[in-house]
Amino acid sequence: MLATILCALLVVCAASDNQVETKEPRQITILYDAFGKERGLTKDWGYSAFIEYGDKRVLFDTGNNPEIFGRNAALLNVDLRRLDACVISHRHGDHTSGLSHLLAVNPRVKIYAPQEAGYFEGSMPRAFLTPHTALPEELRYFDGKQPERFATGNPWPKADFQTVSGPREILPGFLVFPTKSEKTGTLEMNEIALAIRTPQGLAVVVGCSHPGIENILRQAAKLDARLYSVVGGFHLVLVEENEIRRVAQVLDEELKVRRVAPGHCTSELGFAVFLSVFGDRFDRAGLGSVVPLP
Repeated sequence: MLATILCALLVVCAASDNQVETKEPRQITILYDAFGKERGLTKDWGYSAFIEYGDKRVLFDTGNNPEIFGRNAALLNVDLRRLDACVISHRHGDHTSGLSHLLAVNPRVKIYAPQEAGYFEGSMPRAFLTPHTALPEELRYFDGKQPERFATGNPWPKADFQTVSGPREILPGFLVFPTKSEKTGTLEMNEIALAIRTPQGLAVVVGCSHPGIENILRQAAKLDARLYSVVGGFHLVLVEENEIRRVAQVLDEELKVRRVAPGHCTSELGFAVFLSVFGDRFDRAGLGSVVPLP
């Protein structure tokens, strides 16, 4: 009888150990940024993050340089051939340049990108060809005839871009949504964010937050009012301290964001202000850092 009980206990313990070993990760690994304590990785201005949640693996942005991006990913043991999706936040080169490396190793990956005519999507408005028939033929587009194809090229002609024009669930528990910038320099540029559903609310990953981090998070709150965390660039470079503090207080007091993990274009002053406001709810998210998710 004693032997039987001992055997049963061993089986239970072995099963328990096996469950621990096979538990799926819930975390975000920073693959590309210009700061951080990890040695051996190459710092550069740009952003990329790798999200593992349950059995899903999603890449967010691809950094500023394909060689650096590929090398950092390899050193952090991220297999870019095994992705469920890639999300590109916006069109700027410090978030898109690593696409050439990604597509070299994983040409069939689905890439969710913002609606940007002539950049990620090749469509062109046919209205550009509105005719004026009194003109001589040499001044008429396509000799006055409608072309079979009217589209722009892009640097990644074989990529499988999926245009995001509204909130969309790309994988179970993974949502993307766009926000339009109203800031000088990026006026009307679309930027998309990624939201992961967790038991404690949404974990939101952002690229540069050109539309304003508070505006992006207000959009996220329409999907789920519980905002667990936000990770990425808050675009507070060249911003005065009083404005940065206002933004931090909006996230803390109005939007009730539980944790922040600012990176990339947040600015060193921005890091200091958010650290002072959020205290132990501030996650250090430099290059090579792993930010846990609930």
